[in-house]
Amino acid sequence: MSLTVSNLQCTRGDRQLFSGLNLQLNPKQLLFLEGQNGSGKTTLIRTLCSLFIADKGEILWQGQPIKEHLEAYHRALFYLGHLNAIKGDLTTLENLRFNHTMSEQQSSDDELLDALERIGLFGYEDFPTRQLSQGQKRRVALARLLVNKSPLWILDEPFVALDIAAVELLQHIISQHIETGGMAILTTHQAVPLTKGKIQHLNLDDYAAESGMESYV
Repeated sequence: MSLTVSNLQCTRGDRQLFSGLNLQLNPKQLLFLEGQNGSGKTTLIRTLCSLFIADKGEILWQGQPIKEHLEAYHRALFYLGHLNAIKGDLTTLENLRFNHTMSEQQSSDDELLDALERIGLFGYEDFPTRQLSQGQKRRVALARLLVNKSPLWILDEPFVALDIAAVELLQHIISQHIETGGMAILTTHQAVPLTKGKIQHLNLDDYAAESGMESYV
């Protein structure tokens, strides 16, 4: 089980963001994606999630092109972007149940309630999410990580709008996912210990170099 990117090139408008990008991500590995604003981090993440089509290059999941096996790849992938992807008229529990079902995974309500409690939303399960603060809405979105069984997590700025305690909890959740055989790619502008350990780094500012990846083991 692995994610392989070969000779990837992406352009937005008339501007080439990066080219010749190569990476390999295996179980128990975390990749921290870096780069200045406008370097193409979100474009790369959207490309890895098959939401944007690259100019050239190939993305393989388990050695097979993702474009030929999109359903299987999407089942193996959990993507969290800048937006929380929650519905204001639904309660926190209903949102978690809806998103979990859409991912074609199953958990009991007791498991979903436990996830909300762990993420700091105990007592808010019946609140419409439109009544929650921005930080609480972000926690609703992040609660999905606690019940998600997809091996590959792609997280774009997951620490946004979180307080110190929630940042620490999220780092623990991601670390536990990696330790139990999962893989993750993340971006963040916040300095957190998780991005300073023995992980892989990919800095898009290094491109158009042939490869901006450095491995730390």
